[in-house]
Amino acid sequence: MKKIGLLIKEISESNIKNTIKESNAVFIIRYSGLSSPHLTALRKNLKNSKANLFVTKNSVARRALAGSGLETLVKSVEGPCGLIFVKDEPVDVSKVLYNFSKDHEQLKLEGGVLKDPQVQVLEKKDIESMAQIPSRDVLRAQLVMTLNSPISGIVITLNQIIAKFVYCLEQIKQKKTT
Repeated sequence: MKKIGLLIKEISESNIKNTIKESNAVFIIRYSGLSSPHLTALRKNLKNSKANLFVTKNSVARRALAGSGLETLVKSVEGPCGLIFVKDEPVDVSKVLYNFSKDHEQLKLEGGVLKDPQVQVLEKKDIESMAQIPSRDVLRAQLVMTLNSPISGIVITLNQIIAKFVYCLEQIKQKKTT
């Protein structure tokens, strides 16, 4: 019969592996010195972005990451670390993490991976760069404006041609009446 501690570690490792499979991205943070209320606030902000913060023993996290094919992240797991599993949009989560780390210097971004078509390793600077990307709605609005610009230009040009023609006719009319 297994000891309860070993059983809990195995369940945690299995849980991490399954969550990694379902996630679009995984980020690693270091939260040494961050108070419990601040950590709770971070969890709440992450939950709004459809992400979860998971804290476990480093040995369990390392085994789970290595077992999931994310060996490159194992070196980032040192000290009090948390794994953030992103279910939806990684850019939104990176913004939450970046803004929270600006307000709370105890939170350090360590790295992560994006699981787009291929696994892409992220460093701290990559996560910060991702946080600077405008939201999806803003990007869509910019795209619509870009696509709309040539059409608007044509409409304005055609309108000016018609306006000039009408102005010419008005001038001819005024000359004939005088």
